[in-house]
Amino acid sequence: MTNKRAARGVDEPQAERSEPAEIADELTRSVGARVRALRSRRGLTRKNLAHHSDVSERYLARVEAGEANISLILLSRVAQALDVPLLSLLPHDPGDGIKSERLGNLLKILDEQEQEQAFHLIEKNFRKSGTNRTGVAFVGLRGAGKSTLGARLAQRFKVPFVKLDNVIAQMSGLDMGELISLTGQRVLRRYEREALEQTIADYRQVVVEAGGSLVSEPDTYQLLRSSYYTVWVRAQPEEHLERVLQQGDTRPIKGSHQPMTELKLILEERSKDYQLADFKLETSRRSIKDCLDELVDVTAPYLQS
Repeated sequence: MTNKRAARGVDEPQAERSEPAEIADELTRSVGARVRALRSRRGLTRKNLAHHSDVSERYLARVEAGEANISLILLSRVAQALDVPLLSLLPHDPGDGIKSERLGNLLKILDEQEQEQAFHLIEKNFRKSGTNRTGVAFVGLRGAGKSTLGARLAQRFKVPFVKLDNVIAQMSGLDMGELISLTGQRVLRRYEREALEQTIADYRQVVVEAGGSLVSEPDTYQLLRSSYYTVWVRAQPEEHLERVLQQGDTRPIKGSHQPMTELKLILEERSKDYQLADFKLETSRRSIKDCLDELVDVTAPYLQS
């Protein structure tokens, strides 16, 4: 009897000591995954994030890998550099912020796929009517074909073709590479919003090409979607990478030792946002003419006078 109690006395404290360590490891991995995911959605290289957060690139790599237990002070600097609330980098209840207790409880018991279905049903019924939308906006990663197809679609309907990146460059006096490198996310997102608002005010019927990371700013993306018929122009990751390398503009995978892995992560993190577009156009292994013909059919109601 004494031996059994002694055995339990030895085992139980060990279990108690190991549980906090396991929780800490899980929190470290969760925070790291969130930092990496938000960096990808924002379209930032780790080097750029290190520069604007004043946290070393090597340490950020360890954080993202779940190998470093970052302090709240350093994490707050990372959040500021990403221009996101600190809470978004911390594990929290997915029902947080939902005022209806019944809706929050329902969402908690749904798996990820069911939550996606629920979102689309809710948005379909409560999103503001898009009957007054004129014009078309393209979203998606670089290399999908947005510029080529956007210019040709605009030419077909004899309407302007506006690249928001060009509008931002005119407003800021910097090209996008310089703007991302020299300023923080808050400045970039402000210019992005102003460029979109100006384009909406200047043109009634237009084809707009949005930057790939615009979808990471919910309010700006909502404005784009409520103002235009949106098209997600997409391709297979291998074709994205090949086209991007041909174009010579490799941000945010520049300097990455595993560009394909980085590109797939960016696509994975943004795909839920891109899927909110009204139409999805697959360009992989298809001719420009074939893609353009499909676009003309689905966008005609928004571009015809």
